[in-house]
Amino acid sequence: MGFDLDRFAEPVDPDLKCKLCSKVLEEPLSTPCGHVFCAGCLLPWAVQRRLCPLQCQPISAKELHQVLPLRSLIQKLEIKCDYSPRGCGRTVRLHQLAAHVEMCDYSPARCRHKGCPEVLSLKDVDAHMRESCEHRPAGICQQGCGLVLLQRDLAGGAQPGGGHCCLRALRSQNSSLQGQRASLEQELKRQALKWSKREKSLLAQLAALQSEVQLTALRYQVKFNQYMSHISSITRNLAGSHPCKE
Repeated sequence: MGFDLDRFAEPVDPDLKCKLCSKVLEEPLSTPCGHVFCAGCLLPWAVQRRLCPLQCQPISAKELHQVLPLRSLIQKLEIKCDYSPRGCGRTVRLHQLAAHVEMCDYSPARCRHKGCPEVLSLKDVDAHMRESCEHRPAGICQQGCGLVLLQRDLAGGAQPGGGHCCLRALRSQNSSLQGQRASLEQELKRQALKWSKREKSLLAQLAALQSEVQLTALRYQVKFNQYMSHISSITRNLAGSHPCKE
């Protein structure tokens, strides 16, 4: 659907803009009459309206074609990272954008500690998990339950276990395990049903193939018998037309 003009490092030539979305062309397609638009803009238009957006002649989707030289030119333009609003100051060529975005330090990433809802920039996740996440491990309970304590469990005291209730924690863990067990059982049942249906489908396909093979073999057997009969007939006719002479 086009690239926003304000994402580019330098002003963009007007000839590189889509006449439908007014943005920089993305995957440019040309009409038979020579007008160029974004693929995402032009294809739905051609299917629904069957007319060039500039009202010059009827068109169909199968008549549209890529403009590779123009695409190559656009791919060399310098563009800001998708995550520039999050703080990334990098500018890369358009053809390098996807690779950069995938590894960008400012891409959103969720904390990997269970239960933590924080979403941060990728570069900040490790520090958050080590230093400030309330769900990070803080030690082992020494009061009897032996469970791993989280940082939030220390809110009620300075020592590990200060704000931790073993009974409550064990009940919570038991409830969590039961929930996980129920979830796993449901998933197992779903997978078993899925593979049962798959097995029945494959068996039906196999039976159909076996029937087809048998029918094909029968047809070839009939044809073979016809050919042999025809050859025998020709042989008899030749033998009758040219009797052997001693």
